[in-house]
Amino acid sequence: MRIYGNRRIKTLPGQTVRPTPSRVREAIFQIWRDRISGCDWLDLCAGSGSMGAEALCRGAATVTGIEKWGRAYSVIRDNWQTLAQPEQQIKILRGDVVIMLAKFAGRQFDCIYFDPPYAGALYQPVLTAIAAHHLLAPDGEMAVEYSPRQWQPLEIAGLMCDRCKTYGNSAIAFYRTSQDPENRPEVQAPWV
Repeated sequence: MRIYGNRRIKTLPGQTVRPTPSRVREAIFQIWRDRISGCDWLDLCAGSGSMGAEALCRGAATVTGIEKWGRAYSVIRDNWQTLAQPEQQIKILRGDVVIMLAKFAGRQFDCIYFDPPYAGALYQPVLTAIAAHHLLAPDGEMAVEYSPRQWQPLEIAGLMCDRCKTYGNSAIAFYRTSQDPENRPEVQAPWV
């Protein structure tokens, strides 16, 4: 697979991991073009790691990913280590995404990309965890990839879906925090 700057990254054979289609990747990075440089990026259900790899190539300050499957975890780690510049920080965690999100309480991300298995039941638990742990920065945005035939965006206390875009069989729901930033709890804990 090739990403931004015609860089090649490793992918897994077969259909176990569904990479984000290039058309969707290009659209997300066009929409977020002014957000990426210097941002804190979180990639959930990272799969092949292509979205985090693109974020690194476009100047994200930190890229953090969560992936459950061991083979995918290894590919992501190798890809990100190859692409990261000395000033960029990368971290890839292996495990259940809902459980792992609790480890980030006290940290906020500017851009969160969530691409779970379309037929899975992760949408509501992950969105609820993002809101409960205040992981999305007050001026940040979260993109949720889904199949319109299998899921529809929902409102979660603390998050609001402000627009959706469709790209063939895939769609993206964009979420922002719905609480007034002045009423949000102050983030004190440093992330390690």
